[in-house]
Amino acid sequence: MLLEKIKTPGLAHLSYLVGSGGKAIVIDPRRDCAIYVEKARAAGLEVTHIFETHRNEDLVSGAPILADMTGATVLHGLNPEQPIVYAQTVRDGDCFTIGQLEIYVLETPGHTDDHLAYALFDTAYPKKAVGVFTGDALFVGDVGRTDFYPDRREEVAGLLYDSLQKILALGDQAIIYPAHGAGSVCGSGMAEREFSTIGHERLNNPRLQITDRDAFIQFKINENHYQPPYFRLMERLNMEGGDAPPLVIRPRNISLQQLNSCDADHLIDIREPMAYASGHLSGAMSLPVGMISAFAGWFIGEGESLALIASNEEQLATAMEHLVRIAFDNVIGCYVGVVPAAAQGQKMQQTPMIGTTEVEDRLHNAENWTLLDVRDADERATTAIKGSQHIYVGELNERWHELDKNHRYTLMCASGARATVAAGWLTSRGFDKLDIYLGSMGAWKAAHD
Repeated sequence: MLLEKIKTPGLAHLSYLVGSGGKAIVIDPRRDCAIYVEKARAAGLEVTHIFETHRNEDLVSGAPILADMTGATVLHGLNPEQPIVYAQTVRDGDCFTIGQLEIYVLETPGHTDDHLAYALFDTAYPKKAVGVFTGDALFVGDVGRTDFYPDRREEVAGLLYDSLQKILALGDQAIIYPAHGAGSVCGSGMAEREFSTIGHERLNNPRLQITDRDAFIQFKINENHYQPPYFRLMERLNMEGGDAPPLVIRPRNISLQQLNSCDADHLIDIREPMAYASGHLSGAMSLPVGMISAFAGWFIGEGESLALIASNEEQLATAMEHLVRIAFDNVIGCYVGVVPAAAQGQKMQQTPMIGTTEVEDRLHNAENWTLLDVRDADERATTAIKGSQHIYVGELNERWHELDKNHRYTLMCASGARATVAAGWLTSRGFDKLDIYLGSMGAWKAAHD
């Protein structure tokens, strides 16, 4: 018997391979899905079924691709927006047997209308569920977001409450297997831990402490969530069925001359923020490898072409994995090494960094200057610097039009990393009167505690 979690870094996506009696199922596979076949075959298992908990918003599902590779049947909940063309519809109470295991379908709408959970039973011990695959309904330390149907906010929040009660009814002994861990855009309160039980969550999950249905609904409709534009692309691909990833994910290396003449829609510097600020190619935006999954979908549109700039080949390989999983794989080429470019006489840009003393002085004395806070609304509601203005970093994809290129801006966030992404985007839009508050809110608090 096998139950293995496969984690996708960046997206903090969790998928599962479950096997017994020579057969296996995969739950919520990612787009680059050969890993499931390899692991199943290594264990002597044949993948026969693919279970989806819901229509994902933050990544391309690998279900139709994996079905083509294995001949497995894809199972999905009823989706009223558009049929999931590559899947069979299952309903509450349906049961599937895999060797010694039984998987029961639970309809659990709220996060999305088509959401399902799957209760796992061992037929040798049939009285209680061993575990439950909760998708985006229940996480370790949090519950799913309910903001995808703005015209039905109260209804879907109530549906999630009811769905959580159905999951909780499986019993405190059941292990929960969610579709995401900490760092996912699908929930802000997840624990760093990726293991838990219904009993532990019942006692410790703050959202489950709200036992009154109306109070739960009010809490959920007052939450603040952001929806990157690429969510719409993911939703469409996950109803129609996305294409398989490129056979060779690694794009070609290009010379500095080719980079300068490639005419890509976006020139993306994937190096660390401090490296970007110290010196970058003219017109390049900053999108560090570790932030691609969170922010690429704000600034890159469907079908737009990219050229990547990196410090080394390892950065490029990781960046491409992240980009492929969210369908941004139209990469013209990659250039490694900004220092060699400078040595060849390539014109470089820098983004200055300033400290707390300079920020304080400007707040009292500067004209034609703004301290622009790019943190999310919840962070700003907790602590804000008086006199600063707020635009969330992702929303600069459109709201940069509200800013004046003749005005001076200092970008800040919690530490300076997102501020560098914001500054890089504005730089790529032609802003040149920018600097970054090094340490940002962390440095401000340290100076004023």
